[in-house]
Amino acid sequence: MSNQSVSNSQAQRSGKSGPASPVWWLVLKQEFTDLWMGGRVFVLLIIFSLLMSITSVLNEVESELSLIPPAEMVFLTLVGSLSFGLLIGLILGADSISGERDRVTLEALLLTPASRRQIVLGKFLAALSPWPVALLLSIPYMAVLSRGHETFGQGVVVGALLGTVLAAAFTAFGMLTSIWSKSNKVSLLVCLLVYVIFLIPTQFPGGAHKGDWGYFVQKLNPIQGTSGFIEKFLVNNRTLAEMSDYLVAATVSSVVVLGLLFLYAAPRLNLEGGMPPLTSRKSKRAASSLTSTGAALLLALPLVMAAQTAPATDIDQDLRITVDLGYKTVNAGGQIEFKTVATNHGAEKSPPLNMAMNIVLVGKGDPVDPEDWSPQRTQQVESLAPGESVEQSWAVEAILAGEYIVYLTIIPKPKGPEATSQPVSSPGIHLTVRPFANTNPGGVLPVAIGMPLGLIAVSLLSRRSKRWRRATNADGSKTNA
Repeated sequence: MSNQSVSNSQAQRSGKSGPASPVWWLVLKQEFTDLWMGGRVFVLLIIFSLLMSITSVLNEVESELSLIPPAEMVFLTLVGSLSFGLLIGLILGADSISGERDRVTLEALLLTPASRRQIVLGKFLAALSPWPVALLLSIPYMAVLSRGHETFGQGVVVGALLGTVLAAAFTAFGMLTSIWSKSNKVSLLVCLLVYVIFLIPTQFPGGAHKGDWGYFVQKLNPIQGTSGFIEKFLVNNRTLAEMSDYLVAATVSSVVVLGLLFLYAAPRLNLEGGMPPLTSRKSKRAASSLTSTGAALLLALPLVMAAQTAPATDIDQDLRITVDLGYKTVNAGGQIEFKTVATNHGAEKSPPLNMAMNIVLVGKGDPVDPEDWSPQRTQQVESLAPGESVEQSWAVEAILAGEYIVYLTIIPKPKGPEATSQPVSSPGIHLTVRPFANTNPGGVLPVAIGMPLGLIAVSLLSRRSKRWRRATNADGSKTNA
């Protein structure tokens, strides 16, 4: 960008027409105009829309063949928009400073009395500006593929919150690399390499993510950890408290990278590039303390995870559970609701109870993961007095075609560390799930085709408007001459 805006700010300071605008705001406006009116952002957003269109059509075809539920379609679309959207911020951040060096425009900007931190802040906000637009562009895809499922609204909110955190982290990392790189090629190459390193583990087969080590590595990767949280939250109906450890990597990386950018790198921005050494003892002491704290947290994490143990089971033989539904036939993607009544037929008060729902496939096939089928697998009851009953409601979403048995089990709190007992199960519900026959792969085509064409049209109009303004300015200059 040119230093014209910063020069204008100095003129405002010297005048008496009113308070001058902050330097970071002037830098933001100029950089924002260069990115959007110059067409670079539109090119990246057109590529983004093309990738989203291709993946959405492929997901819709796969949904018809494999009966992917709407919640998982929202998850796949949201993860795709996050992956592609982060790349836009990373590329713009990588070009923000080193690109100025290569275009020989950074020296003029640094010669102004503007604060280096304010220059970096303005460029950072401008590089981050495409992310909200990318999120808005992904909403029509999610709306079509969700088929009206309630996870659509949840996906938009989760995507906006987590996507903003990740976008800020990746944009800041791109700017860090740009500040410390001596050429634009090096900055872009390093950023793309880091992006690929973070992205590759998300493409591993599902079996590679299992086990304690697999889950631990998954949580260390900001992209993979965020993807795992979204999947568990939207598809498996897990709560934020249960899956909060998946967000640690994204949160910590965002705080650390933003801190490095604005507290360390921005004040040391120079014309030549390169990472300034940590020479002072105070800086070394702070870095050593930060490293020790991080190592302690990493060592403590496995201990915390190992300390989480499942409760033992214990039950009273006088407890009974009944179900108000015996059988049901639904289409894949449909939902059944039923109620259970737990009764204490004994002469004594029961201990606190847990009620768990289970789903079993009748015949050969892959085991059923109940977390994918129900938003609430377990419910708790404090205790039941003699003769007392409690009614509870349950819901099951039919994911795959087949025949299943759904049943409930009462599991009480144990009376002591050496006590155990026999659980009591309810009668089974025979659930028959038919293939979903109303899926229309063409339903996503209007969005998949219209979105890139609309962005191309807006980009062409923007370029034509820019040329018209240039021609008008040129005519005005000739007239004045």
